[in-house]
Amino acid sequence: MKTWIFISMFALLPLAGFGQTCESTLTGRVTDYHSRTPLKDATLLLIGPNIEVNTNAKGDYSISKICNGSYQLEVSHPECSTVIVDIVVSGNQNFDVTLEHHLEELEEVNVVGQTVRDKTNSALEEQLKLETIETYSAGTLGDALKELSGVSSINTGANIVKPSIHGLNGSRVLILNDGVRMQDMEWGDEHAPNIDINSAGAISVVKGAAALQYGGDAIGGTIVMEQARIPQNDTIYGKTLINGVSNGRGGNITSELTKSFGEGWFVKAQASFKRLGDHEAPDYILSNTGVQEIGATIQGGRHQFTSGWDIRYSYFTSEIAILRASHIGNVDDLIRSINNGQPEVIRPFTYDLQNPRQDVTHHLAKFKYYKRFEGLGKWNLQYDFQNNRRFEFDVRRGELDGTASIDLELTTHTLSTDFKWDAKEDYQLHVGLMGRYQENFPNPATGVRRLIPDYEKFDFGVFALGEYQLSDMLLLEAGLRYDFNRIDAQKFYQTSRWEERGYDEDFQDLIVEDRGTSLLVNPVFNYHNISATIGGNFQFESGAQLKFNYALAQRAPNPSELFSDGLHHSAARIELGDLRNESETSHKISAAFSKDFDHWGFAFEPYANWIQNFILLEPTGVEFTIRGAFPVWEYRQTDARLFGSDVSAYVNWSDKWKTDHQFSIVKGKDLDANSALINIPAANTRNSINYSVPEWKNFQVSLESQYVFRQNEVPDNITVFSPEQQQDVLLEINTAPDAYHLLGLHTQMEFPLGKNKTLTTSLAINNLLDTNYREYLNRQRFFADDLGRNILLQLKFNY
Repeated sequence: MKTWIFISMFALLPLAGFGQTCESTLTGRVTDYHSRTPLKDATLLLIGPNIEVNTNAKGDYSISKICNGSYQLEVSHPECSTVIVDIVVSGNQNFDVTLEHHLEELEEVNVVGQTVRDKTNSALEEQLKLETIETYSAGTLGDALKELSGVSSINTGANIVKPSIHGLNGSRVLILNDGVRMQDMEWGDEHAPNIDINSAGAISVVKGAAALQYGGDAIGGTIVMEQARIPQNDTIYGKTLINGVSNGRGGNITSELTKSFGEGWFVKAQASFKRLGDHEAPDYILSNTGVQEIGATIQGGRHQFTSGWDIRYSYFTSEIAILRASHIGNVDDLIRSINNGQPEVIRPFTYDLQNPRQDVTHHLAKFKYYKRFEGLGKWNLQYDFQNNRRFEFDVRRGELDGTASIDLELTTHTLSTDFKWDAKEDYQLHVGLMGRYQENFPNPATGVRRLIPDYEKFDFGVFALGEYQLSDMLLLEAGLRYDFNRIDAQKFYQTSRWEERGYDEDFQDLIVEDRGTSLLVNPVFNYHNISATIGGNFQFESGAQLKFNYALAQRAPNPSELFSDGLHHSAARIELGDLRNESETSHKISAAFSKDFDHWGFAFEPYANWIQNFILLEPTGVEFTIRGAFPVWEYRQTDARLFGSDVSAYVNWSDKWKTDHQFSIVKGKDLDANSALINIPAANTRNSINYSVPEWKNFQVSLESQYVFRQNEVPDNITVFSPEQQQDVLLEINTAPDAYHLLGLHTQMEFPLGKNKTLTTSLAINNLLDTNYREYLNRQRFFADDLGRNILLQLKFNY
């Protein structure tokens, strides 16, 4: 009996199935999330029955003859991110879908971070590829950025490299690290950015102050370091790079690992370690030039389309030895160093990091939240904290041996918010607010007079940026920013210095306490600065592009320019600030014309920058102290003018052969003194020839030629009194070294190691011919030649 019942039910099942009604209809509209405009020709696939339809001109769709039940609906559109949604069909019903139709948001799912949206539409801007960042894994941020035209560096040896953009550096160059403006005492020539280049997935450089959302005081430009995009799916991936370095007989290792989940959750960790001993010039050891660096970052959060958050903490510490021969005891040591042509101190190779040296630790923490509003735009809220501790050790004897000559702690809190209206296709508006509190504490237990005083600094900024698509060919943009800066300092001055500078007449009301030979003063300065930009981007029908931009920028003087007063031990010079220094005002005009042809292309980028109240630091004479006679460097203000141009081109001669070409020149003039500006980079050109065969394990080899012209436009040298010679002598402190030519070689291959795993090997040789040279912008050029041949071997594992 049971058997007959089973057979009967089995026979009736097909009839039951055929009896199910599949007459339900699903209708709706597909629109853009931002503007709510309908999206024509969107494709909708009902997975299961695999019914596919397209939207009409109004964005409407209709799927009929659907059986009731649960399904997945896949919705896609050209240039939009595809979405898959769960849906339950029960009779006729309406279901609307919104899609993201903006390139900026699409990039948020890009894994490798190669494609980065321009930070402005009209300013001069360049980007470093991820491959280039990885090539400089054992180097510094400043080293890598020199690959870009118009970017040079101010060096203190090989380990302290500060980026310079169009001849400007220090506080005039803003560095943004994953949305956080770096606050690490960037005003000093020998203060390197406290950043591990291996933590970046992409780096952009805006040449000028047009990127007002980041700050109005970036007269030189803005360096934007971003993280690689994290996919919104369930995956785990990472990479490890191992570098061996011959010049310094060391290397570094860096590794990162990312775990992401389908719901937008992710966690990422990265760490690096670098250790090098003494570097070498072609003919001798550069004694006491080793370095040790440790960097670590951990980041996590949840990134979804409509909202998200993330939290990040990074730690970076570096111990940098300073060339022993550069530590002079008096001005006669400097005269001998300049005249002798080789270091006064040459010792056997060692990994020891001896005095003089720096020991710097930087902590950075960030929390960010964002939310998108349908039909409006995106809101961001961010808080970040930074702590920078800097020790500078002099060569000292007795009980002070091992005690830092400079001990500074800088703590910074920043809160910012912004909103970007991007609901309309033809125009956008971006507004934001920023508040910052900063405290500097110089430890008085150093045994020397503090170079930089105690101070509190308050910053407030507000900006508005807009862009308008005037036509298919012309995009216009403009922006306005206001910044308020307040600095409240407590500083001791020697009474003799106070009167010598004329402060007794101009700032008598600042005196808090008179101790006879010294004065305690409380300078409180307020600065109100306005920045603005206007420009455009014109696309010719031929494919050529023209960018043009005018930027007004104002920068308040930094604490070093105001308060420096005394012997800067690691620089071996007396530095004097000026309380009268006012805000700089820059007027920069720039343009960029570029064109790509079938097999070649070029870009021409001229610019002109007029800066009122330009603050410069220059040698002025000699001062005698209990330790001897030292050169005096003073800050002063003048009106300055900088003209320059960057030119680049490439030629694809065949599928395998390619050449790249760059040329940069900048001319700086002190208009008040009618003389050349100090520390302006010399004209230089880079040319490379590249050969690649993808079939040979992606084999690549390139030979690069770099020629740096002699900087013939420098300020006059100064005459100083030599205690040793008991007469005035000419100190050629501003004389530039000769031109030089360097060759470099780079080659690499890739080897698959299994599914989604590769090993990339590369070999690079810098200064291939072991050429003797000195760089004008290297502060140690007075004492020694620059680096000799350096061989770098790199192994990169992707997994």
